[in-house]
Amino acid sequence: MYDFDVERPATVAEAVGALGREEAQPMSGGQTLIPTLKARLAAPSVLVSLGGIEEMKGVSMSGGQLSVGGGTTHVTVAREAAAHYPALAGLAARIGDPAVRNRGTIGGSVANNDPSACYPAAVLGSGATVVTNQREIAADDYFLGMFETALEEGEIVTAVNFPIPTAAHYEKMIQPASRFPLVAVFVAKFADGVRVAVTGASNNGVFRWTEAEEALSANFSVDAVADLKADGSEMISDLHGTGAYRAHLVGVMTKRAVAAIS
Repeated sequence: MYDFDVERPATVAEAVGALGREEAQPMSGGQTLIPTLKARLAAPSVLVSLGGIEEMKGVSMSGGQLSVGGGTTHVTVAREAAAHYPALAGLAARIGDPAVRNRGTIGGSVANNDPSACYPAAVLGSGATVVTNQREIAADDYFLGMFETALEEGEIVTAVNFPIPTAAHYEKMIQPASRFPLVAVFVAKFADGVRVAVTGASNNGVFRWTEAEEALSANFSVDAVADLKADGSEMISDLHGTGAYRAHLVGVMTKRAVAAIS
């Protein structure tokens, strides 16, 4: 590690001001950033801790949507979203290990947009809205690629608003060492159609599998996607699995998710 200053703002406004300092970087739960600092892959002069901002914490229902504060930990989402959005709560309950779930936050995960993170699949699969200190961003416009989002310099994820589907399920194959999904699929069924979001598979990060969405919107059953094959040309290929294997798992996880709902 190396020397850096730490700012601990109590409000979003204070955090935005602190992020105006040269080479300042926000830190939410720190589950990605701290290992990055230890590996010296990042070297901010100022860390702005968002952990003390109470207005960014909590889960609530409003206007038929579930609003989750950006500073809400995974364990809190797992507990407090269960009555309103079981699929989201189930996803949160299986992120990492207990230490990660007690420190990591939804805002940090969505802002980082790791290509194998769980929350981006729920956000994109639900058609959620990412709320920042400046604006509201539709999920389809938010995720731009591996570790890339629509966030601008100094912009903070203050909340994520989820419309509640009639049914949803998150199915993932866990990579045992990291606890990240090797491939995972979030399927959400709405009155006007089905959304299918895939994480862990693509070099471009989380994506919607539109062919599966069209098939399931016409006929919500395992048979509707039984013969579909995901395009493997842009899939991650590493020591844990080839691109072809991940493409195969996309189909498997989708069928399992649909079966869990049906």
